[in-house]
Amino acid sequence: MPRIRRRGGSPWTGLGAVVAKEAADHLSSARMYILEALVFLSALTAAYVAIRTIRATIGESPFLFLRLLTLSQEPLPSFISLLGFLIPLVAIALSFDSINGEFNRRTMSRILAQPIYRDALLLGKFLSGLLALGVGLVSLWLLVLGLGLVLFGVPPNGEETVRMLGFLVATLAYGGVWLALALLFSVLFRAPATAALAALGVWLLFALFWTMITPLVANAISGPPEGLFGPRIEYLDTAQIIDRL
Repeated sequence: MPRIRRRGGSPWTGLGAVVAKEAADHLSSARMYILEALVFLSALTAAYVAIRTIRATIGESPFLFLRLLTLSQEPLPSFISLLGFLIPLVAIALSFDSINGEFNRRTMSRILAQPIYRDALLLGKFLSGLLALGVGLVSLWLLVLGLGLVLFGVPPNGEETVRMLGFLVATLAYGGVWLALALLFSVLFRAPATAALAALGVWLLFALFWTMITPLVANAISGPPEGLFGPRIEYLDTAQIIDRL
């Protein structure tokens, strides 16, 4: 029987080189500049409007900086809602052609000819996108914090700072989910346009159509929303759980 050859060395050999090279490409690309400019302008506008509203109405609140993230004023959504809408788009744009782009440029064989395993290549692509996204989010977080310091005239307290850091980490993790999804589609589909459309289709499902699907799924699981004595608690609980996905 033929002997099975085991690969030698660590599966993460070359991971650092992939992360450094891909992160440098992301941070210096015109695509990244355009995406970051879009996010920065939109988010800072929402934050500035929220600050003006806070100063005019609830300036004595003990949690000014938390309200800065959550307060909305028509026609602009809140800072959190705006990031929840834009972060998936930025993550998809960073990763939809990570792997299939290498095939189309005929550089994949050259990369794998080096002492780099596919495990390290895929993880390096993901970590580099997450690093680029993290740099942008930290910069935006510091800008919003600085804007609040200038216009409020008071620093955030310790609890606010911890909560805002938690929001930053959660936002980065949320972007990482969409980075991984776009990276998966870039592996499954050879054409970058197909990978981008597949990732955007999943994003549209959750961003726009999920609220339409939730009542149907909850109705199928828990029965009709109305009972003999009014709204049914089982239906409301199921719909809330599905909607929170």
